[in-house]
Amino acid sequence: MRLLLVPLPLLSLISAALGSSASDALVGRAALDVAHILRRAAPDSPSGSYAPATVDCPSDRPTVRSGGSLSRSEQDWLQTRRGKTVDPMVQFLRNCNLTDFDAAGYITSNSQNFSVVPNIGIAVSGGGYRALMNGAGFLAAADSRVPGSTDTGGIGGLLQSATYLAGLSGGGWLVGSIFANNFSSTVQLRDGYDDSALWQFSNSIFEGPKQRGIQAVNTVEYWDDIKDQVDDKRDAGYDASITDYWGRALSVQLINAPDGGPAYTFSSIADAPNFSGADTPMPILVADERRPNAQVISLNSTVYEFNPWEMGSYDPTVYGFAPMRYVGSNFSGGSIPDDGHCVRGFDSYSFVMGTSSSLFNQFLLQNLSTTSIPSVVQDAIKAVLTDLGDDDNDIAAWTPNPFFHFSNDSNPSAADQQLTLVDGGSDLQNIPLHPLIQPVRAVDVIFAVDSSADTTYNWPNATALRATYERSQSSIANGTAFPRVPDAETFINLGLNQRPAFFGCNVSEFNDNGSNNDTHIPPLIVYLANTPYTALSNVSTFDPSYDDAQRDSIIKNGFNVATMGNGTAGDDEWPACVACAVLMRSLARTGTDAGPTCARCFDRYCWNGTTDSSPVGTFEPTPILTLDAQSAAVATTYAGGLVYGVVGLAAVVLAL
Repeated sequence: MRLLLVPLPLLSLISAALGSSASDALVGRAALDVAHILRRAAPDSPSGSYAPATVDCPSDRPTVRSGGSLSRSEQDWLQTRRGKTVDPMVQFLRNCNLTDFDAAGYITSNSQNFSVVPNIGIAVSGGGYRALMNGAGFLAAADSRVPGSTDTGGIGGLLQSATYLAGLSGGGWLVGSIFANNFSSTVQLRDGYDDSALWQFSNSIFEGPKQRGIQAVNTVEYWDDIKDQVDDKRDAGYDASITDYWGRALSVQLINAPDGGPAYTFSSIADAPNFSGADTPMPILVADERRPNAQVISLNSTVYEFNPWEMGSYDPTVYGFAPMRYVGSNFSGGSIPDDGHCVRGFDSYSFVMGTSSSLFNQFLLQNLSTTSIPSVVQDAIKAVLTDLGDDDNDIAAWTPNPFFHFSNDSNPSAADQQLTLVDGGSDLQNIPLHPLIQPVRAVDVIFAVDSSADTTYNWPNATALRATYERSQSSIANGTAFPRVPDAETFINLGLNQRPAFFGCNVSEFNDNGSNNDTHIPPLIVYLANTPYTALSNVSTFDPSYDDAQRDSIIKNGFNVATMGNGTAGDDEWPACVACAVLMRSLARTGTDAGPTCARCFDRYCWNGTTDSSPVGTFEPTPILTLDAQSAAVATTYAGGLVYGVVGLAAVVLAL
């Protein structure tokens, strides 16, 4: 099969049967509870705009802490959150129909012992809008609020049972949008409401927002507003980078607030009632450091995380965390001078999401010459580019550096006023596993949703897993461990990227692996790769627009990947196998036998070390279920076989 471009008008001429019935609930508009889409993060910047502002420091002056433990805020939050996962987990396990083991009873009887209750993480990869939409489908399947998610074959309730939800680049847009909008379900975000640009992707980000019920788009006004917002930050005395423009444009589609909420801050999540009450998982976004005078982002680059309380890294290079609310302050050696002031508002929600996806700065630059971007904005961006230089057009400039003169002996940026961060997938770790494999978080299982474009036609081959494994074998791993995974050819030849696969089932590999990680058992990895069930979801990372039908089709395909077509794709025991994966580490700790169903599941989905490194030609997977109408429209018959076309595949050709 090869990819061909099919004219858009042809899309309306071809129809096909839809996929499995439960995922069809994602096709129609959900009944909207507008209260759930009201703004959740807050316009917390004291300036009331995108600009940071100087404020009086609190009596307990902010400091940078050591990375030797979780923050006190996270520890306190976990005391409540872990308890609040018990009831939804019990219900989730009941729905999974694990007939020969009383999983619900096992959790209930140990509900006060959090060394037994499984600790669940979900990680959503990068990959632009493709990652956002495919990840949205997974989260819809895992969310008990979504109609059909708890029906037979469903895995609804997994999200409510999770402690952590991490995103990176396009996956970070998804996680960020969810938490910016009152922890709305992805179906609620997809459907939005009148006069809202929320998740309206049919207009490219370069044209400006398309709002339901409003046909006219004033592109000039849209970009002028973005320029004014970035100018506010610059006029306040702070450096601006291309990331500022990109993040502001992105937020118009992702944050339900006027102009995409320029005053919204990432740290305001910590004060939102749902999150402060531990009724949701904890969001984490990821970025990489570009070391001074370096152009290549290698696996020994420092990985930074952003959470509602802090930004920082557990890597031994920095091994410290700064308070998110005050990151714009002039920290030196981990503290603010006695005669110094504090700054708030630097942690703009859009700047954090833009930092995690700074790869797309180049996407913006490639489109500067289009007529949709006003010349005055082009000139402003080109001026920034002139200041930075071509080699730095993909950076996010965090100035002042929160880790200035912190960890001087190991921190490569300790002497620099600017901390230079780039897209979280730049080091090939395109799934945000790093925060979730830290021993201090004690996560038992990670559901790794991979929408990477590793192959010629934009399907994943688990490059991200291999990168994280390779990093775990180096000194920068700092005590983290990761399961062994096979090469790309094995993933494809054994079909490990076309069905769920478990890694780390045999814990004995961590007891004598020749590394420094002998005593730490990492989480089980449940790998779920983007693959075609009912849609051709391998759209380009840099495709800038999707009409509602294509958006909904890819979200639905992600739902089917998560549920294996609600059990219609060859395994009606899949929900039970998800339950077994959730329980595996806990059962091992307590020496409990989960019975024959789990044994069958582990035999079916655990990678047993078998490899097949035979050379792979072009990888073009066959759809597992019947293509829906949207994708059938871009499939055509060629040379006696099915040939697939992805509309917009050639819109932008850039190297990842």
